Amino acid sequence: MEWNKILSDKENKKKYIEYVKEWENKIHSLLEFNPDRTVSVKTESSNPLSGIPYVVKDNIAIKDYHLTCGSKMLENFISFYDATIVEKLNSVGAIPVGKSNMDEFGMGSSTDNSSLAVTNNPWDLERVAGGSSGGSAAAVAAGLVPFALGTDAGGSVRQPASFCGVYGLKPTYGVVSRYGVAASASSLDSVGIFSRDLNMTETIFDLLKGKDDLDQTTFDYPKEEKNLSQKSVFGYFGGDLDLSEPVKKAYKNCIDILKAKGYETKEIVIPDLEYAVPAYYVIISAEVSTSFAKYNGIRYGYRSKGADSPISLMEKTRGEGFGEETKLRILLGTYVLRSEFKEKYFIKAQKIRTKVINDINSLFRSIDLLLLPVFPTTAFKHGSIELSQPQRRVAAKFNAISNLAGIPALSFPAGIYENLPVGLQFCAPFCGEKLLFQAAAVIAEEIPVPKVSGFKTIEEICSTNK
Repeated sequence: MEWNKILSDKENKKKYIEYVKEWENKIHSLLEFNPDRTVSVKTESSNPLSGIPYVVKDNIAIKDYHLTCGSKMLENFISFYDATIVEKLNSVGAIPVGKSNMDEFGMGSSTDNSSLAVTNNPWDLERVAGGSSGGSAAAVAAGLVPFALGTDAGGSVRQPASFCGVYGLKPTYGVVSRYGVAASASSLDSVGIFSRDLNMTETIFDLLKGKDDLDQTTFDYPKEEKNLSQKSVFGYFGGDLDLSEPVKKAYKNCIDILKAKGYETKEIVIPDLEYAVPAYYVIISAEVSTSFAKYNGIRYGYRSKGADSPISLMEKTRGEGFGEETKLRILLGTYVLRSEFKEKYFIKAQKIRTKVINDINSLFRSIDLLLLPVFPTTAFKHGSIELSQPQRRVAAKFNAISNLAGIPALSFPAGIYENLPVGLQFCAPFCGEKLLFQAAAVIAEEIPVPKVSGFKTIEEICSTNK
């Protein structure tokens, strides 16, 4: 039994739907699910993605599906077009069957900040799935779909992938079109891919990459790609990284695996790393503030019913329609963009970003790949967001540099510790995705992708059918 046969067989489809519903009653990873959506999609194709169901984070447009961004502000908004990446997947016969839950407008690292649902981690329902693309990661980890799409502006694909024990790719900035992706922090954001299958992750990336005339930040991917060799050098951060014991063990184990396989490992330092995190927060907040100016209750989206003037309408609409984390980002961004503070904060942050980019480019002259943690702990429990704030700041140090510099990164499963998955990440130079896949394959030889209790393959779901 193969995925490309599942939705074309009535009995298999019924079993698949029952399997999804059984998991969804526990994890709440999806905001919308429609396995009947096969009419406008090719079903007869030799492409390996043909017939495969997938879901996308609910800030990515699929025609006739909601586009909520996990927010009350857009709770009733329905997209009238497909994002470019959805069009590409549809063109080879992949089937979009749903929209996954997310932290509101991508603001958070738990998917507890969604205004529409709270997503649980399949490994432990009392714990978060990570964020902001937690719904996509949880759906893949539970086997609801073989792959899913998310977005990553500062770890929002890699961290939930780490928490849920799956692969999570954040490509080079500008390699994958963002046309049809709700704008948030446009200079940092990239469309990412989740899957339990490394080869499938690479296949999807190869399909999605490339210039799109509808997204002026995209470019043609270079034909020449660097390959991993026995002479490749892996860099890593040394010293005390404020990691929990499980993550510390996984990190050391991965370094030891690379050494045992004959690769050179090198402890490295990024000189201005301590300034990268505050610069990142300034930039992302400023871009969010600018992007969200359009949500005013006038053109589309939520509109307050208690307003008596245009100013009152805007105030009440934003006060009622946005969650607390989103309001905080907007206020911070508005502050740093004020004329009297712009030079002090926003311009200085951009200068630091340029320095970080130069440091990263210089670093990759002496190493081929960089190994980093994704998050300093395993998945934390629901309701402990305040307690996790210090860990989130540490995580930003590991994740933000990839977004500031626009380089690719891949979160990969690095083992099970205390019954929870730990993910680490490889970062590569600009357009070095092939290196990422090859390096992750080296680790996969020693550490297989974990399987959560209750997970079933499509063959197992449909095992009673011949």
